[in-house]
Amino acid sequence: MTEKHEERTADATMPEDVSNHVGLFDRFATKASEFAARAPFFLLCILLVLIWAPSIIWLPMETWQLIINTTTTIITFLMVALLQNTESRNDAAIQQKLNAIANGLADLMQHTAKEDPDSTDLDECRDQLRRAVGLEDDEST
Repeated sequence: MTEKHEERTADATMPEDVSNHVGLFDRFATKASEFAARAPFFLLCILLVLIWAPSIIWLPMETWQLIINTTTTIITFLMVALLQNTESRNDAAIQQKLNAIANGLADLMQHTAKEDPDSTDLDECRDQLRRAVGLEDDEST
């Protein structure tokens, strides 16, 4: 990520303030995640097992087991990394949207409290809302 992108994302208070730039790895991880969540990937896995299973006829038992264990371990390892990437970005996007909603609500409550000086309960509720979602004054998101 560029320094300008990091700065823009860190200072973002609304979802539209977040850069739409998605890196090459992030795009690849998204496509891989989308592919892994569909039936063709599952069918590919079944096909892999169907090709591997009869190979017991030609391969010694240790080699036969080693092939499937190694293959599934590598696939699992790579998929966990890719899926973790997409999940982390999704979580950050959801948190950004929730913060924007809570911040907007807190601002609305503050504006309403200014119009009605007798609304001390509203000030307390706004402060509780900001604390509950982590919108302290020193945080930007």
